[in-house]
Amino acid sequence: MIMRVPAVILCALLLASCGSSDNDMPDTATGSTAISSTSTRTLGVNSFLWHATLDTLSFMPLQSADPFGGVIITDWYSDPSNPNERMRVTVYILDRRLRADGIKISTFRQTHSADGWVDAQVNPETANKLEDAILVRARELRLASTPSN
Repeated sequence: MIMRVPAVILCALLLASCGSSDNDMPDTATGSTAISSTSTRTLGVNSFLWHATLDTLSFMPLQSADPFGGVIITDWYSDPSNPNERMRVTVYILDRRLRADGIKISTFRQTHSADGWVDAQVNPETANKLEDAILVRARELRLASTPSN
């Protein structure tokens, strides 16, 4: 499967780097970023979980993303190989710390029939697999941000 980064995410990442100073230092304990020596500006949630979620769900179009409230909602996504089924994901990042219980995922599935799109049962493992993928990616991001000795 080819992973694509939606233009919205790419623009957000580019804009996030605007106006930064040489004093920007990641706080690897909480995933926050210090902006200057006199003030601190942070995401409302753990930045590793936030960025890992965006990376993991980059193949799906975003409906909304609130980095201060910690909510990411995708729009409906249909795999091109199965156009009669679509999926939507809502991710809640619940903590400023990088913890396994700091993330909650809700998944929704619909199938297309003669009556239009109809809600369908979601495999209970889907949310768990997405959560695991996000946590693995968050750990990779955290390790990559830690200075080597």
